This record gives sequence, C-alpha cells and structure tokens, in this order.
Amino acid sequence: MADLQVLAPLRIESFAYGGADTVIGAGRDRAQRSGAKLAARLDELTAVALVGVAGALDPELVPGDLIVASELRSTESSTSRNLPGAVLLGAEFRRSRFAVHTGPVVTSPKYVPANERGDLAASGALAVDMESSWVMDYLPNNPLAVVRSISDTATRGPMYGGLRALGSLSSARGPLERWARACGQHEIILASPRSFCAGVERAIEIVERAISQFGAPVYVRRQIVHNLHVVRGLERKGAIFVEEIDEVPDGAVVVLAAHGVSPEVRRQVAERDSLNVIDATCPLVAKVHIEARRYAAQDYNIVLIGHAEHEEVVGTFGEAPERIRVVASLKDVARLDFEPNHPVAYLTQTTLATDETAEIISSLRDRYPEAAAPSSNDICYATQNRQDAVRSIAHRCDLMIVVGSSNSSNTARLVEVAQREGCRAELIEDSTQLELAWLAGVRSIGVTAGASVPDLLVQDVVSAISSLGPVLLREEILVRETVHFALPTKVR
Repeated sequence: MADLQVLAPLRIESFAYGGADTVIGAGRDRAQRSGAKLAARLDELTAVALVGVAGALDPELVPGDLIVASELRSTESSTSRNLPGAVLLGAEFRRSRFAVHTGPVVTSPKYVPANERGDLAASGALAVDMESSWVMDYLPNNPLAVVRSISDTATRGPMYGGLRALGSLSSARGPLERWARACGQHEIILASPRSFCAGVERAIEIVERAISQFGAPVYVRRQIVHNLHVVRGLERKGAIFVEEIDEVPDGAVVVLAAHGVSPEVRRQVAERDSLNVIDATCPLVAKVHIEARRYAAQDYNIVLIGHAEHEEVVGTFGEAPERIRVVASLKDVARLDFEPNHPVAYLTQTTLATDETAEIISSLRDRYPEAAAPSSNDICYATQNRQDAVRSIAHRCDLMIVVGSSNSSNTARLVEVAQREGCRAELIEDSTQLELAWLAGVRSIGVTAGASVPDLLVQDVVSAISSLGPVLLREEILVRETVHFALPTKVR
C-alpha cells in the first residue's frame, strides 16, 4: 500500500472532498509552486490524487458529473501525459455505483468562459481546469489520479453548478483510498506463449481477406473466435456475425467459424447454391472431426471428452450422434452404458485442461481397458503450451491475471490450471475489468491470455498495473511457436 497525498486547489474543494492533505491554490503559478514543493518532499512511491471542480467541454456533461482524467493536456503545450491508471480508478467508481466519465482533461492558465470552449471541445477533451497539468508535471514518476467534478457547462453557470460539483466530490474519497491501497511496487511475469495461436490468426485473416477480396459485408456464422474485441474489430471492417445460416441473404459470402460445424450445418450451406462459403475451421479441430467419422465407420462407440454446450463439441458430436457420448467429468464416465465387448474409442475437445483430461482418460481406461486413442493428442499444441507456461510461473505469483472472454474454453482452462497450482487467478475481458481490491497487498502478478486474445489487451493490462508504481517486468518464454496453417484457396 502506498501513502496517499490528496491535493485540492481551494479550501472549499478540500472541505467538500472531506479533507485534502494539501491545498495547492488556484491557477498556474500557485499550482507550479506547490508542484515543486511536493516533488521535493514526496518519494516516488507516494500516490498523489488531485480533486476539484472543472468546466465541461463535452456537451453531454452536467453539473456534478465526475471525470477521471485519462490524459492531461495544457493549452500552452503540444505534449500531453497519459494516466493509464484512470482505467482502474474509473472502474472502481463504477463498482461503487458512482457515475463517472473517463477521458482527457485540459488545463488552462485562466478561466475559459463557456462561449470560448469550442476549440478545446473539438480536441476531444472532456473538461477544462486551471491546475492539473501544472502541478502533475512536477511528479513524473508517482502514481497519479485526477478527479474533477463538473461545475459549469454551456448552459449552466458556476453558481448553480458549483454546488452540485462540490456535492459530488465526497464520493471520490472511498475509491481513491482503495486505489492507494493497490499502489506500490509490483513484479509482473508475462507467461509465454500467450495470446493468438496459428488457428486464430488464420481465422481472422480469412475474414479480413474475404472482406478485402469480395467487399463488405461478409457474413460469419457465430463468433469467428471466442473474443469480443476480435469480433468487434471485424465488425468495424465489414463483418456481420449471425447465429445460423438462414440469417445469411442469398448471394452473400459466409465464413464458417474456427470451432467447426456439424454435417447438418454443412447440409444447410450446400442447399444454398448462391452462397460463397469459406471454411475457417481450425485444422486441429478438423482433425478431430475426421477421427470421429473414421471411428464411426469402423463401428466404434465414441467417448467425446469435452463440454457439451461448446460449439466445437456440438460440431464434432454432429459427425456421429448415434455413436458419440459426451463426458465432462469422472461421474460422466461412470454413467456410460456402452454394451459389453463393443469397441470403444475416445476423442477430446482441443481446448481442455491437459491434467484434468488425463484423469478422465485414466478413469475411462479403467472401465474400457482396450479403448482406442486418437493417433495424436487431440488437445492442441497452443492450448498445451499456454497451460504449461502458466504452470511454470504460477507457484511464484500471488495473483494470475488471465485475459480473455468468458465463453472461451481455452482461456477458462488457464484460470483452472493456475488455481490447481495454488495461485489465485482472475479472468478479465480487458484492463477495464481489473479490480483494485485484487492488487492490494499483492507483489508478484502473472499475466497470460487465451489463444483467441490480441496481445495488445495484455499490454493494456501491464500498462494499467504499471500506473500503480514501479514495476519489474519480465517475460518467461517456455517455448517459441512456429506453427502456421495455410489459408483456404478462396482467399489466398
């Protein structure tokens, strides 16, 4: 936990907050003098927060709205300063049920009347004040937070709005104190491999090339990969995601997602002669489909180890529904009722946890000692590598942050692997879901990401944690992946 130093421009703002540590004075000169004094007496581990009122630039803001600055600008400089900790602090306000806006704040050496704020508003800044940049310039290495409450807008003057603004400042106290408890020195260990695998890269490139070659829109059945950021990025480029083939208009280009589809879906596609179909099924998933068809043709009963609701398992099950039984636990194995003396084979979903799957296979072999196994491990290389990378660092971490979507099987398994190694683990979609309470008192943090996650999201998490104080960042590379899958001929 870091010491917290709270600054306020005026005594009335300090009183409204509930007691600031330092009243810095209003305007550039006073703020700069206070900044120099603070720099001389505070060590770089001290968390510094500035609270006060500000004028609105965004026309949607109303008096009393709270702003957490993500960037500090000034009217007298072309440079700016990012405050990546705004992501964490803004989320903390929202968890406390306080409405808050996060964005740039610009500092002016003089009060800017509402009718003169057009150029500043056009820059994308949310609010204007008279102190933030000037004082924070003197504290280049401290964890910083700026919380401003809107006192006046284009239609509301500071007399009425000022009271509303002061009334809102007290709500900043709790979140800022929790922010300070999370501040301090941290070690971040990046697990590697992490993020995109070859199958995911291939699937994304297929959609991008289809849009480039055939023009937007390109339709995609289900999520191309299980990551919301990837899906939204492709939507912006011209992809339209649908649940079923009957939602695709005649004559359209349609991509089948990386998780694979059942023969029934392929039949639906084949009945639509006008569709231009591109199959983005991961080659490793396609391998499991081939194995299911082969075992079924040889009159085997098939045990498919996986989660029945997952799209990959739904697709594989559809290859031989009369032959396949899906099991997800040891109890499921005990309930199998295959007839005696009939050959049994097993397959697995590609994104399972390897250690848990090994237990199920062992139990299955106890019941069916002659059970046939796939020619090679069905769990894909990327899933295996990411789990092994987590195992290699989990015992040295107080906390494991796993980045990915909740519907991503391989990502969820990374959480489970860390937990089985005795490490607390939390799954987040992106840095906005990091919780300050998780980081309080934590020194060593492992960070990884599922195979469908852009590594940029991992870097955002690192940046957010780094805003809390000095960070020792290192990456531990367990293996370097060189796998590459060829694209379908239609988009080469």
